[in-house]
Amino acid sequence: MNKVCAAVLLSCASTLALAGPSSSTVTFSKGYEGWVGPSGTAGASYISSTPGNKYGPALYTVHPETFGLEWVNRDNPAFVGNFGSVQSVTIGIDINVNSIRFRGREVERELVVELRDYDNPYNGMPYTAVWYKLGTISNKGTWKHFQVTIPDTRAATMPAGWGGLGSGEVSLPPGRSFADVLAGVDEIAFTTFVPGYLYGFTNYDLVVDNLSIVTSGSR
Repeated sequence: MNKVCAAVLLSCASTLALAGPSSSTVTFSKGYEGWVGPSGTAGASYISSTPGNKYGPALYTVHPETFGLEWVNRDNPAFVGNFGSVQSVTIGIDINVNSIRFRGREVERELVVELRDYDNPYNGMPYTAVWYKLGTISNKGTWKHFQVTIPDTRAATMPAGWGGLGSGEVSLPPGRSFADVLAGVDEIAFTTFVPGYLYGFTNYDLVVDNLSIVTSGSR
């Protein structure tokens, strides 16, 4: 009985996480707080006490010979849930690139944010998502802040700059809309994979910090 009650309370907490104006920033001073970075036999993501942005810890990622990187969160209720329960959402991240090398030379990559809904995927696809290209990252040796604001989480049409995934093409599946996906965000991801593009093996060495979400208004 206690386990059932705990499960119900956890479900309610996740549902209400975006129920009103709020602000959350993960600085990695309290651990990962749900964020999972790229890993594997050759690469790793780890929190280092070496000063990050704002002179605190940061999440370092070193990964040779990989197609791209993703930092995902599906466990922190501040970053997932029903985005439609608030008026607007601003998502941000700081990043400092030490090196991105492809075929022996430094290159640029695009940084994308994806909001993913794993419920009722279309025709064998893993999830349905909306995504936005935040900008270009490269080894400039300085911290750079990226962010995007969704001014209306219940928008009937896709806002400028946003795209969809989940149909097998770079588009939303039939019957799904921007607002529909935002009503059930199961996972948020920052990624170097731009939908519709293919990548070769690349060596990454970079740092991320201050992953943030700010909501305003309530429905």
